[in-house]
Amino acid sequence: MEKWDYYSHLLLNAERERQPLSPLTELDSTLTVNDAYQIQLRTIEQKMKEGHRIVGKKIGLTSVAMQQLLGVDQPDYGHLLDNMVVEDGGTVPWERVMQPKVEAEVAFVLKRDLVGPRVTMLDVLQATDYIVPALEIVDSRIADWKIRLADTVADNASSGLYVLGEKRVPVHSVDIAQIGMALYRNGEVANTGVGAAALGHPAFCVAWLANKLYEYGKELREGEIVLSGALSAAVNAEPGDFFSARFAHLGEVRVQFAP
Repeated sequence: MEKWDYYSHLLLNAERERQPLSPLTELDSTLTVNDAYQIQLRTIEQKMKEGHRIVGKKIGLTSVAMQQLLGVDQPDYGHLLDNMVVEDGGTVPWERVMQPKVEAEVAFVLKRDLVGPRVTMLDVLQATDYIVPALEIVDSRIADWKIRLADTVADNASSGLYVLGEKRVPVHSVDIAQIGMALYRNGEVANTGVGAAALGHPAFCVAWLANKLYEYGKELREGEIVLSGALSAAVNAEPGDFFSARFAHLGEVRVQFAP
């Protein structure tokens, strides 16, 4: 078995059995970021064989603080599948997650394809049908979130679940970089953020993604959802927690974790 397939198999088993595993970078000190993306692609291919569909992408590591923490100078990305969505205000059974954290983001929904390698912010704005408020429930199959860049990339950029708000806002009707956000946990403010926290502008993150996908022969397609990156730090979730995020101009998005 090729090592990319082997590590993909380990991650899939960890998810199915809800038993986090040791960092892949500890198991294999030679593991590169390119290896990690190949592992991620193997995992997504296996899930597609099981009947799931790709519905979009997510971008991670869009804050300078997180990049410095992992010693990198660019974001990463993962795939969104059809079984990852939770309805606005819905409840997440605790057995669906392992080590969840919640982030508030701006989600872009595309009305046409975006194909690298020279996609710009303007291209992103012109290709966007609308934006919505979103919560991403990040999760890790790596024990205790003890991750380096290659670990989180291999683990589908630590993707878990996501929630989209109901209010659809035309992309040109707001200054996305200036959108303010407050994230609440059980009715209390957990943190706040602004659109510019995502590498200066969320659309810049989407442009980066389109160009990065080109390196792997992939592209963003019409109708896909793109989670453009957290506007503040992720907040740990526990059973019974209720999260909501309120965005200027975009409205609110909510999710509950079952007790």
